[in-house]
Amino acid sequence: MPQVGIVMGSDSDMPVMARAADVLEELGIPCEMAIISAHREPDVFFSYAKSAEEKGFKVIIAGAGMAAHLPGMCAAIFPMPVIGIPMHTSSLGGRDSLYSIVQMPSGIPVATVAINGGANAGLLAARILATSDPELLKRLKEYSVKMKEQVEAKDARLQTEGYRAYLEGMK
Repeated sequence: MPQVGIVMGSDSDMPVMARAADVLEELGIPCEMAIISAHREPDVFFSYAKSAEEKGFKVIIAGAGMAAHLPGMCAAIFPMPVIGIPMHTSSLGGRDSLYSIVQMPSGIPVATVAINGGANAGLLAARILATSDPELLKRLKEYSVKMKEQVEAKDARLQTEGYRAYLEGMK
């Protein structure tokens, strides 16, 4: 049974939302993904948000651009945590999305990550779930160790090769 619902307003959001799903998958957290436009199909959206709790979702990750109503509307209906991912937009660089998601009215909180912050949304959802799941907490700690080791390996390579060779290897 999925514990996290991942919903986006458009398939153009898929590359960012997939990063959240990838993190959840790596940590062994089942999720379900959907494309639903809060503006173009409000009846489908309301059904999704109203049924999320009975589906077993503990967290919803909602990504949206421009007016970015999807995360806030999820939070208005779904009684558990909602994480909003503001999408980069061509007109305002995602600031419009960011402001729309973080400026929720009192009583309707939406946790918000950086513009296009899919991976961090997945990690935040995992951390929320880990408050009541010791095995998941253990996997999150192992994930952090792995990230640390990756940075140490990159620095060791830089120290060995020098910055020019390192840059060349990045191309």
